[in-house]
Amino acid sequence: MRTVSLNVGFMPLVDAAPLVIARELGFAEEEGLDLSLQGAPSWSTLRDRLALGQIEAAHMLSPVPIAMALGLGGMATRFDALCVLSINGNVIGVSREMAQDLKANGARLDFLDATTTGQALSSLNKDIRIGVPFPFSMHAELLYYWLDSIGLPSPQGLDVRTIPPPLMSQAIAAGEIDAFCVGEPWGSIAVENGHGELILPGQSIWQFAPEKVLAVRHDWAEAEQDLTGRLMRAVWKAGRWLGDPTKLSTIAEVLSWPEYLGVSAEIIERALSGQMVISQRGETRRVPRMIGFFEGAASFPWKSQAAWIGNRMATRFGLDRVQAAKAASDVFRSDLYRKHLASTGAEMPGASQKVEGAISVPTPVASKAGTLILQPDRFFNGAIFDSSQTS
Repeated sequence: MRTVSLNVGFMPLVDAAPLVIARELGFAEEEGLDLSLQGAPSWSTLRDRLALGQIEAAHMLSPVPIAMALGLGGMATRFDALCVLSINGNVIGVSREMAQDLKANGARLDFLDATTTGQALSSLNKDIRIGVPFPFSMHAELLYYWLDSIGLPSPQGLDVRTIPPPLMSQAIAAGEIDAFCVGEPWGSIAVENGHGELILPGQSIWQFAPEKVLAVRHDWAEAEQDLTGRLMRAVWKAGRWLGDPTKLSTIAEVLSWPEYLGVSAEIIERALSGQMVISQRGETRRVPRMIGFFEGAASFPWKSQAAWIGNRMATRFGLDRVQAAKAASDVFRSDLYRKHLASTGAEMPGASQKVEGAISVPTPVASKAGTLILQPDRFFNGAIFDSSQTS
């Protein structure tokens, strides 16, 4: 097999692990690929590099390809999401000053209870300046869904500011924002630096949120079907390796290298293990499934997940919800997943969509490889989303 070089962009986040591990542990090499991993300073830069053909693939926010398919954000290039790279992995935090305001106000915070914590924020009765890494991101979608559900009119009730993940702690320290939603390890860095406290993990809003995807240009996937398959298999093998809990220390060490995240392996391991330090006082909380790469067919690009994102965007931007859900679903390429991963033994759900929010306990379902155990995917408010009923 001829070795082919591929340029792949990423942001310095724990959830870039499938690409890093695919390169560093030889899974890409097994598929005849030499991955050149190129860090980006911001999500807009990463998106533009992919759109302009400067890189072949990218670690990408799951809503970005959907926003582009809906004509949002000023980029018309079609991206395809070949697979999901990671589930969950975000944290919501507040400045030390806001944490003190919450305590002075008698607010009750429960790190794993989105309703209680959301009500505590609402009780402040003040505008909140909140940082997110990009307007079209799961961070933004989770925040809007959460705060709207507990009665804070969003986005009207929020002053949302775009801040690259590595700069979130600095923005809190400078007083530019009061709160943030960001991927790890950057929430933990804000805690470590004494600039903020964590109040909620993203998985407490939606237990199985597709956080990042492996994105490519649609025309590239069509023209380079062999390379598409090789890349997908390398990343899937890396995800399977990442799913082994005995590998956490090794994963954290590799991700800590300067060319990737450049932060302490101990801080990185917090997200991988779910043992989160939420304040500089050393308070810890155990977060089940803080971040996932493999369990429960985590990498499968469910069309219903894409439809949920499309439906939320359509509601916010005044688009036709049925058309938006359909356009969003087309972006998540479960057909390519089934085609290119069939030889790996990957768990293949019998269908490409499900009712989102309906699974409260690990649930066995039929799959092409036997029995697949789907993990809980509940929304914090008990809502369900059936993409077949979108109207």
